[in-house]
Amino acid sequence: MLKAATLAACLLLIRTQAALAQQPDKDPVAILEFGGAANRSITDHASSFGPSISAEVTPIENWLELEAGVTPTFRHHVTEWDTDLLFKKPWTISDKAEVMFGAGPEWMHARSNGVTTNAIAAEVALDFMFWPTGKHRFGWYLEPAWDYSFAAGHEKSLGIAGGLLIAIR
Repeated sequence: MLKAATLAACLLLIRTQAALAQQPDKDPVAILEFGGAANRSITDHASSFGPSISAEVTPIENWLELEAGVTPTFRHHVTEWDTDLLFKKPWTISDKAEVMFGAGPEWMHARSNGVTTNAIAAEVALDFMFWPTGKHRFGWYLEPAWDYSFAAGHEKSLGIAGGLLIAIR
């Protein structure tokens, strides 16, 4: 009985030391992106600009990241709200740089000269993330994208967003 208790105590001690030796998870729960966006329609050659905000989470480490974002853009007599959900594959280049390729659906809500339209679109994007300190707390991003609308006219556009990254732990 004494041998069993001693063995149990030793195993408990080893398990406790192993748990204390492990570093806490360094990955953030989410990453917030705050910035600006510019968009150029390939179809009608009009440009629009506006703020951009999104949140990114990692459900499968090194394999899948989900980004949901909203970007209102403005041009003469036109306001458009783009809401997207991108499924991204991340690649870590170094402690300070990451690149991701993503694609997903987008909902476009536009108001032009008093007429409101809604459309479903597809978006493809590259996401370049830079973390100056390598600690993934604050950084900046650059995200070029291509959109294809499934509405009448099948508008195609190129865009770019960029701004500040803030990791939520």
